[in-house]
Amino acid sequence: MEAYVNLNGKILPAGQPAIGLNNRAFHYGDGLFETIRVVDGRACFLDAHWARLTEGLRVLRIEMPPLLDREGLQRAIGELAERSKMPHARCRLTVFRDAEGYYRPTGNAGAFALELFPVPHETFILNERGGVVDLYPGMRKAVNVLSVHKTLGAQLYVMASLWCIDHHLDDCLVQNDRGNIIEGSSGNMFIVSNGVLYTPPLSDGCVGGIMRMQVINLALENRIKVYESSLNPQNLLVADELFFTNAALGVQWVAAYRTKRYGHRMALRLQDLLVEKVRT
Repeated sequence: MEAYVNLNGKILPAGQPAIGLNNRAFHYGDGLFETIRVVDGRACFLDAHWARLTEGLRVLRIEMPPLLDREGLQRAIGELAERSKMPHARCRLTVFRDAEGYYRPTGNAGAFALELFPVPHETFILNERGGVVDLYPGMRKAVNVLSVHKTLGAQLYVMASLWCIDHHLDDCLVQNDRGNIIEGSSGNMFIVSNGVLYTPPLSDGCVGGIMRMQVINLALENRIKVYESSLNPQNLLVADELFFTNAALGVQWVAAYRTKRYGHRMALRLQDLLVEKVRT
């Protein structure tokens, strides 16, 4: 099965060179990305992804690529899934500033690339074995205008993931520069206490995750109380559940944080509701 990419509206074999070394995404991480789950050849929650992308490009002052619009993106993802024979996939959309210059760019035109990656399941599946996590001590995330956006500069999450490997952990918890726990190395976080959901507010610097938004909305639609609240290690120790969310996997539960052990009843319910929403 040959893989393909879409570069500025042109479908190319994934194995051949597509961008030059002077690309600003490569040199400076000058752009944004969206991870979009594809089910049955259709992009999930595309309206929410499009809204976040549009806002992120506005903040970075990158123009929307001329061949990219909401309907065109849906169509391009479907065509790429069909061409790659990959109806169920993880799609990455990268939008970058297409200009010369050093830190000071010569223009703000945008360009884009679409890639597909295989996934083990057709839709969202709750992990059978809960993850083991701990607090990442190496770096803290600065709270600023870029904190909530999916920028290409993701070194903090790379370093956190490397630390997880060194310490035989499935994931870790990232803190902001004020000491609040805001997210995992690969997704937003929620805790459950006495049947109530809590998740850090965007003002604490967590990424404005698409799946975070879906879980909050599903909870409200099903009369599950949910609050945005700053979290600290003590909150984790008294919680009944801890789980992460991201657009590729949906809900993924955590079994252990240090000596604390968690269940996954709410995580399973929310994952089931998520699957139901995707399938309808």
